[in-house]
Amino acid sequence: MRSLKELLAGRGGGSSAGPLVVRRHAPLLRRLLWGAGALVALFACYVIYELGRYDAGYDRQAAAQQRVELRVQIEHLQNDNRGLRTRLAELETIRVGRANEQAEVAREMGDLQAQVNRQSHELAFLRGVVAQGAATLGVRIEQLRITAGARPGYFTVHLALVRTGRTDSEATGTILLSVDGETRGIPRTLDLVGLTFGHQREIRYGFRYLQHLDQEISLPAGFNPLRVAVEVRSARRDLPALSQSFLWSVEAGP
Repeated sequence: MRSLKELLAGRGGGSSAGPLVVRRHAPLLRRLLWGAGALVALFACYVIYELGRYDAGYDRQAAAQQRVELRVQIEHLQNDNRGLRTRLAELETIRVGRANEQAEVAREMGDLQAQVNRQSHELAFLRGVVAQGAATLGVRIEQLRITAGARPGYFTVHLALVRTGRTDSEATGTILLSVDGETRGIPRTLDLVGLTFGHQREIRYGFRYLQHLDQEISLPAGFNPLRVAVEVRSARRDLPALSQSFLWSVEAGP
């Protein structure tokens, strides 16, 4: 076999072939060594990292155990949270049910109170009939109450009228209302015109069995009321007027 120099000389001695090109290929072993070195370096870095954590007091097994315990604790807290939300929903349902029940009870109490009032009015009417006699005709004042208004100096007079005698027709007529009192020690009487700023002169009524009338009045500043005078006049000329006086007493509620 010829050497490399001879081959080069032969090619340079006028041969018709082209120039010789020499290519160097990296051996496979070198590549394997480089790869192994990289893996060793990575492993060494990991070992150094673990040694550093161990020197710093980090325990991998203890940390794993702690993570497990924390997961278990989180699951317990989630279960407790779900239980509390369920309990809260139950309590909310109970609260709404109680509120509806209280509203129903209040409505029933209102109906019963209205029924009691109606029966009381009917009883008052029957008492009036018995007291006055079946042959007596007219209107009787069953009750008079005074309550304070929403504004200072304003009051509401509540009148309850009861029919006496036969009720085959409607009782109609007018009511005159006045307040007796004093201003700075001087006696003074205010009629309905003065009590309503001139808006009313009389109160009209019309009913067969009983009727409730509410009249708002206003007292001037410095006026001290003592009595309320009520005069009930019938539209029939043959029936006398009914006059009655009541002490001034203001109730706390309507």
